[in-house]
Order: sequence, then structure tokens, then C-alpha cells
Amino acid sequence: MLVLTRRRGQAICIGDNIRIVVTRIEDGQVRLGIESSDNVTILREELLETVKQANQSALVSAPEALNLWLNQQPKAVDSASNTKDEA
Repeated sequence: MLVLTRRRGQAICIGDNIRIVVTRIEDGQVRLGIESSDNVTILREELLETVKQANQSALVSAPEALNLWLNQQPKAVDSASNTKDEA
């Protein structure tokens, strides 16, 4: 882990696309501003853990749910096998 000391108004850069700025230090808390391109997802760690757990839960239950859904769908007809040459 890299540990850096920054003061209010100072920043660190991660690659060419992410800039983290210390905007406020008050009562034992640090407020950070994060600048990045739109295609970078930024999540608080506790939210990321919640998302990971939800994905794991969905992965475990998904095969049964998928089979149920598939059984409820009308049978698709393969249109390629039902076409005739129009020669």
C-alpha cells in the first residue's frame, strides 16, 4: 500500500485519468474530490462489497431461476430451418 500525506487543496493522480483532491479536513474526517473520465466507476468500499455479495447471491440462485424462466417461454421456431429456397 502506498501511503501519502496531502494537505487541503493538494491532489494525487492515478494514471492519466484519475485525480483525487483533498477538499476538506475537519473533525477527523477527510473529504475527497475525485475527477475521472465518465467510463470509470467509483464506489465507496462498503457499497462495492454489498454489490459483490449481491452478485454472488444471484450467481448461486440464477441457474434455477433461469431454468424456470426458460420453461415458461414459448418454444421458439428456428426460422432458418423453415425457410425455402426461392430459386
